[in-house]
Amino acid sequence: MRRRRFVGGAALGAAALAGLTAPLIGSAVRRANGESPGRLLASRARLPRPYETPLPIPRTLAPVGRGATDVYEITQQKAQLDILPGLRTEAWTYGGTFPGPTLVSRSGRRTQVRHRNTLPQPTVVHLHGGHTPADSDGYPLDVVLPADGSITGERALAAMTEGMPGHAGGHHGGAPGVSGMVRGERLHTYPMRQRAATLWYHDHRMSWTGHGVWRGLAGFHLVRDDEEEALPLPKGERELPLMITDRAFEEDGSFRYPLADPRLLTPGVDHAYMDGVLGDVVLVNGAPWPVHRTPRARHRLRLLNASNARPYRLRLEPQPSGGDAFVQIGGDGGLLARPVRHDELHIGTGERFDVVVDFARWKPGTLVRMVNTLAEGGAHEVMAFEIAGGTVRDDSAVPGTLSRVERLDPAKAVVTREFRFRQGGDGWTINDHGYLPGRALARPRLGQTEIWRFTTSLHHPVHVHLDHFQVLSRNNGAPGPYDAGWKDTVDLPPTESVEVAVRFTDYGGTYMLHCHNLEHEDMAMMADFVVE
Repeated sequence: MRRRRFVGGAALGAAALAGLTAPLIGSAVRRANGESPGRLLASRARLPRPYETPLPIPRTLAPVGRGATDVYEITQQKAQLDILPGLRTEAWTYGGTFPGPTLVSRSGRRTQVRHRNTLPQPTVVHLHGGHTPADSDGYPLDVVLPADGSITGERALAAMTEGMPGHAGGHHGGAPGVSGMVRGERLHTYPMRQRAATLWYHDHRMSWTGHGVWRGLAGFHLVRDDEEEALPLPKGERELPLMITDRAFEEDGSFRYPLADPRLLTPGVDHAYMDGVLGDVVLVNGAPWPVHRTPRARHRLRLLNASNARPYRLRLEPQPSGGDAFVQIGGDGGLLARPVRHDELHIGTGERFDVVVDFARWKPGTLVRMVNTLAEGGAHEVMAFEIAGGTVRDDSAVPGTLSRVERLDPAKAVVTREFRFRQGGDGWTINDHGYLPGRALARPRLGQTEIWRFTTSLHHPVHVHLDHFQVLSRNNGAPGPYDAGWKDTVDLPPTESVEVAVRFTDYGGTYMLHCHNLEHEDMAMMADFVVE
């Protein structure tokens, strides 16, 4: 099975557990209105009951140097993690943990991150949502080879491009602004010329992103600024970053992933999982179905869907009296102009939602479950909040006005471009092309507003590098309920079209747009664009 060969149609797993007290085994995803792609991969390990594991909070990484630049160092390394009770899980990690450590940057203050690769495979680091120069963006061929010299550049290139005709002489034949392969380590420079937002960093190696992220290569990177900090939003222990992922486990506790070649010499997954890999265990910050003891006060939840292929429709049960459990204050690109209230949140892969939940709306002792209404069984349960008793002082609030958000004027757009995300005869395609490094599908100019139209026949979350965009319409109508603010990833259910306004600024060079279903991305649903 070559990397780009596709077998269409994803059979669904069959159903569910009888109740929360039963082990969460053999769950299935429900295709609700066609919005849940992929195929379930069932765990073989004995799984814990939900809401027994305390919610872990990723540690915040301290810089190794401060001056004009904040400098951080991260070692990519294997680690043995305690995820399932009584079992050890070998993970590929940033700094020995999953998720990796959280980085916190200041808007306008340059950050540098030196990544050292001690893993047995090449890696690439992409700062998702970062406004980043091209040579630090994480182009999928800009790999860091293992420090021990175990893999040559030729072998790494062959493993990424097997089954892709014409790859030679592409990106490394002279595409601007990209530095290519290095051994051992790479220094990424992030000027942070962007507003406060929830970003995340993850592996981005061509043809292997799905496998690298599944094994544990993901972490938060938060950006703060004066505008956000002036608001009376929940802070400190009441600000919770929540990375939501799904995984499957072998009997011995190791991650289960359906590689076509377990030797890792040629890329791709087993043909039955080409539509995306779905796990039956939901991890939040690396813990299975955790519980968090929560004071009766407002909390800020930074929600990130870091799953390979699974979308979530999140709902709190029981709902509070009057509904509107989630008050959205931000999205991929930072604060909204005004808060938006939701009973549920639909969050596609790669998207972030910044919300405030007032837990004083529930009585002490209530177990408030966060569930996924797109799935049954293990993937239906996400996590829970146990409402503590006692009186808590809460000075936080959600103002009616949050930020001055510049609106891009579509009337000033110089060009409209269409990108068609489709299944081709030999894989996943954009504008009928599978990915070829160095072949640019667009050449936007710095500072000019453009309209980009994304259309799809099947379900695809679309991610654009370098700059955020604003959704103008869905299916020639109004934007959807989850489209507010600046975004870098937009979720497209089957047969939908979305128009966005985008303007690239500050940095020229080669960047990417691609599907953020990681199995689709690995199977060539990517494209270069060159900012001139």
